[in-house]
Amino acid sequence: MRKHSVFLLAASVSIAALPLAADTKPAQPNDFIEAFAKLSGDHKGMRKNHAKGVCAVGDFTASQEGVDHFDADVFSGKTLPVVYRFSLPGGNPMIPDNARAPRGFAAQFSLPNGSKHNIATLNVPVFAAKDPDTFLGLLQASAPATDGKPDMAKLAAFKTAHPDTKPLEQWLGSHQPPYSYATAEYFGIHTFYIRGKNGEQTKVRFQLKPQDGIKGLTDAELADKNGDFLSQRLTERLQQGPVSFDWVVSFGQPEDSVNDPTQQWPDNRETLTVGTLRLTSSGDDSCTKLNFDPNVLSLGFTASDDPVLRMRSPAYAISFGKRLSGQ
Repeated sequence: MRKHSVFLLAASVSIAALPLAADTKPAQPNDFIEAFAKLSGDHKGMRKNHAKGVCAVGDFTASQEGVDHFDADVFSGKTLPVVYRFSLPGGNPMIPDNARAPRGFAAQFSLPNGSKHNIATLNVPVFAAKDPDTFLGLLQASAPATDGKPDMAKLAAFKTAHPDTKPLEQWLGSHQPPYSYATAEYFGIHTFYIRGKNGEQTKVRFQLKPQDGIKGLTDAELADKNGDFLSQRLTERLQQGPVSFDWVVSFGQPEDSVNDPTQQWPDNRETLTVGTLRLTSSGDDSCTKLNFDPNVLSLGFTASDDPVLRMRSPAYAISFGKRLSGQ
């Protein structure tokens, strides 16, 4: 099992939120906690990123193809209980649900041997910056000035100097936010390795594809300044029956990026549907005290050396400790 994860995959901060570190000192985990507080305010006892969200419960069952291809505990074929959390980015628990920003979808699988396996995804295929220093700089450049508004010239200059911040902005500008948490496709964005039946490590990225199909907001819904509907729409949908997502693994080629989450892999990569994530209910507090560090992995999985992924563990841990202690 890997160590805990990097910072809030909040890659999700709204795209407007991300600048350059004020000094040359490498970014530290607590720097991200402070940056999110400057962007969203200090909300005691809340997640420092992805503060607004909803819990759900359900299970996961690997496909026969997943069982046959990989030597990994998650893909045993046994049905595993899972706790889920959907969320919006940033530390503001009142962010509108129609914000043009990433949505998060995290899951914690409980295995029969007592171990856990976490995944943390976004409904965008790329992260906001290629490394922690650039991400911190983007957050800092997005912070409000003395007038309470971000310095747009400063932010624009930062993005120009760091072109790796552009792909997420471009993607969000060309895709409508999802109608429902159940009608969005979610991406792992980081590279992992999974042990195959032949004992070799296979380079992969993954997606969670909604069986309900992909559906975005209308222009009228996007213009509503008081959008607060995602939790309720998930509850209403679950009253009709389970919500399911296919877990689809993409196999990387040697030329595909391993350690840069701003670089998307080509769409023509070989894929395999390794199982189905199923949600049966939502709205309880089952995820409230969970830390969805994506570096918590079960046997058969290995994290890449992606510096953004690695930073998530200590940043998540700081946020988790503050939240449990009411800070």
